[in-house]
Amino acid sequence: MANCDFIISGARVIDGSGGNSRHVEVAVERERIVDIGDCSHWRADAHIDASGMVLAPGFVDAHTHDDLELLKSPLVTCKLSQGVTSVIAGNCGISLAPLAAVGEMPPPFPLLGETREFQFPTVEPYRNKLKASPASINLALLAGHSSLRLGTMPDRLEQAADAEAIGLMQEALRLALQQGCIGLSTGLDYPPAEAASTDEVVQLAGVLREFDDAVYATHMRDEGDHVIEAVAETLEIGARAQVPTIISHHKCAGTNNYGRSRETLQMIDRARAAGQPVGFDVYPYTASSTSLLPQFVRGAASVLVAESEPHPECNGRMLDRIAADWRCSLDEACERLYPAAAIYFEMDDDDLERIMAHPAAMIGSDGIASMQTPHPRLWGTFPRVLGHYVREKKLFQLETAVHKMSALPARRFALRDRGSITIGNYADLVLFDPDTIIDRATFEQPKQTSTGIVSVWVNGKLSWHEGAATGARNGQFLTH
Repeated sequence: MANCDFIISGARVIDGSGGNSRHVEVAVERERIVDIGDCSHWRADAHIDASGMVLAPGFVDAHTHDDLELLKSPLVTCKLSQGVTSVIAGNCGISLAPLAAVGEMPPPFPLLGETREFQFPTVEPYRNKLKASPASINLALLAGHSSLRLGTMPDRLEQAADAEAIGLMQEALRLALQQGCIGLSTGLDYPPAEAASTDEVVQLAGVLREFDDAVYATHMRDEGDHVIEAVAETLEIGARAQVPTIISHHKCAGTNNYGRSRETLQMIDRARAAGQPVGFDVYPYTASSTSLLPQFVRGAASVLVAESEPHPECNGRMLDRIAADWRCSLDEACERLYPAAAIYFEMDDDDLERIMAHPAAMIGSDGIASMQTPHPRLWGTFPRVLGHYVREKKLFQLETAVHKMSALPARRFALRDRGSITIGNYADLVLFDPDTIIDRATFEQPKQTSTGIVSVWVNGKLSWHEGAATGARNGQFLTH
C-alpha cells in the first residue's frame, strides 16, 4: 500500500475539462495529484470529507496586474480567498520587469507601483526575488510593450519607434522570454504606446515565434467607438506575426457601442474558423477601472473617482459632481485630480453576458491591488461568476464556468501540468460550496472576501481554509 499526504473524498469533482462532474476520490502526494477514483489502496496521512462540496482545479486568473502585489503582500488574500492559485501578470503593456525606471512615469504605470519599485532591469532578478520570498500563489509573467518602450526610448514615447529602438526592444524581449516570460502584452490605448505603429508591434510579436507556446496579449487600441477597427488590427498583428493572440478584457465600451459584441465576436469566430489561434478574457462586471484620463471619461455613462493623490477628499465621489462643484469641465477636473484612478460605468449587460458565454472566453479579474478603493473585481470576480452567473442567472453550466477558469487559460498560456484535475498534475485545488458561493465585494466596500470558498491548495499545500489564509507560501514562478 502506497503512502500519500491526503485524500479528498465525497466531493463532486469538476476536472476543468468542461466535461461532466464525477463523484471520485482524489489523492495527493507532495505537490502532485497521484490518483483519482477509488483511492482505498493508498495510506493517507489525512482524509478530508468533502461531502456536498465541489472540488475543482485552482482557478487561473487570466488577466492581472499582480506583478508587485506578490512581493508586497505575499499571502495575496484578494486572490487566494477566491480560489485563485495562479495569475497571469504583466498585462496591458505594463510589467514590473524588465524595467529599471527613473523619473516620473506616464499613466498607467503609477497604478502598478512607484518609480522606485520598478527596479528590475531584466526578468531574472524579479524571478529570483519571488523565489527567495515565495507568495501563496503561482505567477506567470508577460513582458510589457510599454515597459520595453519606457526602458528603450523614454524621451520619445509620443513617437513611433524607429528601426534602432525596435531592435533594442526585440533584444530586451528576447532576453525576457529566455529568462522566463511567457509572452508579450501591449496597452495600445494608453499614452506610452498610443504612438506605436502596427508594424512596430508586429516586429516585436514576431520574436515570440522563437519560443514555444509564447503568446501575444493585448489591451487593444480602442474598446469604444473604434472597437471594430481595433479587433481587426489585433487579428492582423496575430496573423502577420504568426503567434497565438489573446484580447484582454474584451468589451464594447460606451453607450454608442452597446450590442457591438455581436460583430466583434463574429470577427473572432471567422479568424478562429480560418485556423488563427485567438482567445480573450473578460471580467463579470459592466464597469471598468484604470487611470483617470479624459479620453476614457468621454464614452462612459458615469465615472466614479476611486482615488486622487492631490485631492483625496474626492475619493468615492462622482466626477460630474466634482466638476460641478469646481465649476469646470470634466477634462479640467481630470487634470486637477490626476494622478488618479477611476471606475467607469460603460458596458451593457447583454454584451457582457454574450462575451462571457462565448466558448473562447476566459475569466480574468483585471484588478489593481495598489488602489485604496479598488474595483470589486479584485476580490469578487471568480465567486461572482460561480454564484451570480451560474447559480442565479444560469448563463452556463458549472462545469463550463470552471473550464473558463482553469483548463482553458492553462492551455492558452501553456501552463504545463496545471488547470485540470489529472493524475500527474500539480495539486492546485479549490473546494467550494456551490449553493453558497458568491461575491461580497461592492463598489462601496470592495475589499471583502467572498463566501463559499472552503479550502484552497497550492502545489499540494493547504493555503486557505475556512475563511483565512494558513500562511503557506508555496507559489512558483511559472514558465515554459
